[in-house]
Amino acid sequence: MDFRYNQQQKDNKSERTKYYWGGIATGMGVSLFLVFVTVLVVAVFYVGIKGNANQMEVSPEASDSAVVEKMQLIEEVIDKYFYQEETDKEAMADGIYKGMVSSLGDPYSEYYTAEEFDELMNGIEGIYYGIGAYVSLDVDSGYAKISGIISGAPAEEADVRADDIIYAVDGVNTYGMSLEEVVALIKGPEGTKVVITFVRGGEYIDIEVERRLVEAPTVETEMFDNGISYIQITQFDEVTVKQFEEALSESRDAGMKGLIIDLRSNPGGSLNAVVEIAKRLLPKGLIVYTEDREGNRTEYSCDGKKQLEVPLVVLVDGNSASASEILAGAIKDYKIGTLVGTTTFGKGIVQQAISLGDGSAVKLTISTYYSPNGNNIHGVGVEPDVVCEFDGDRYYSEEAYDNQLEKAKEVLLNLMQTAN
Repeated sequence: MDFRYNQQQKDNKSERTKYYWGGIATGMGVSLFLVFVTVLVVAVFYVGIKGNANQMEVSPEASDSAVVEKMQLIEEVIDKYFYQEETDKEAMADGIYKGMVSSLGDPYSEYYTAEEFDELMNGIEGIYYGIGAYVSLDVDSGYAKISGIISGAPAEEADVRADDIIYAVDGVNTYGMSLEEVVALIKGPEGTKVVITFVRGGEYIDIEVERRLVEAPTVETEMFDNGISYIQITQFDEVTVKQFEEALSESRDAGMKGLIIDLRSNPGGSLNAVVEIAKRLLPKGLIVYTEDREGNRTEYSCDGKKQLEVPLVVLVDGNSASASEILAGAIKDYKIGTLVGTTTFGKGIVQQAISLGDGSAVKLTISTYYSPNGNNIHGVGVEPDVVCEFDGDRYYSEEAYDNQLEKAKEVLLNLMQTAN
């Protein structure tokens, strides 16, 4: 379906169904203004940004005097002829910087103002403000989409779902916008509401969501029958390593005989975090390596001292991206677990934040990463060992049946029986 050319169809569709869902107040008493989906700039696209200590610093200087002269000329023309006497010079400058980075044609490279970059770095801590949804780019449609929902967050309460295409925010069409631009539309003070128009199953749906504080636990665990432990990792933040260690320890204490790791809708995150988690699962050897444009190689390895001792199944889907694919790819290469679900997103490139010295920064793609066997999954993804398409009709019904999870349990039980 081509969403670019359906505005008239949307406007004329008299029987279009609208869903308005009110948000539920948290009673937390905080007054913060950010929107949770800001994190997706980090979570979907970052595999390697770890904070200010890991940034490069460069000094801003013009390299082409002709370009500078033309920029000055354009500014003079604007000052002389633009119908508004006063213009926002700071916004004009930011537009120039964003345009420079945008001209690279790389959807993963961005310019950040000092405020935007501060928000980006704070987002890595795992506490966010807004609707509680992960967002990624849908390359086919040219729109952003929902890639995951935080349990108990406003987005879940409003029945926002993974793979919903974000067609418009408060009536503003989002076609061709960057994630930053879409996030800026969704942002707003805590307690206010935003109406997001989604495309779901070929239908346009308006959903009203309240903005509020969202604390995102990145790891959740549960014990099922037959000694099966279930650990879901929603993204890889700096806090995720400790949370995963605690979940694994609790599972062992509860008599874990087999483990399911759920990476569905996990958009990625910190390279350090996923490497540390991999060290608690993999045998001795390479976890992942990266190569830059000069062919320089950086390796991340595991000593094998904490290799998982029970059968393993990993759940993946088309929204498992970046750092998720590093973990899934390594597990598949070493054949220490079975992947169940659908092919992953296919983001095999690395970005790094480069500080510009005034609080602003650029995020640039700097290298490609490879699995232990040398596989570059960019644009391809990691294929599951057992294909199982998600049955959304059953999951979103009163039955709330997760067919992929049930398949993972079935596969794991067979592995456990074989191991015995």
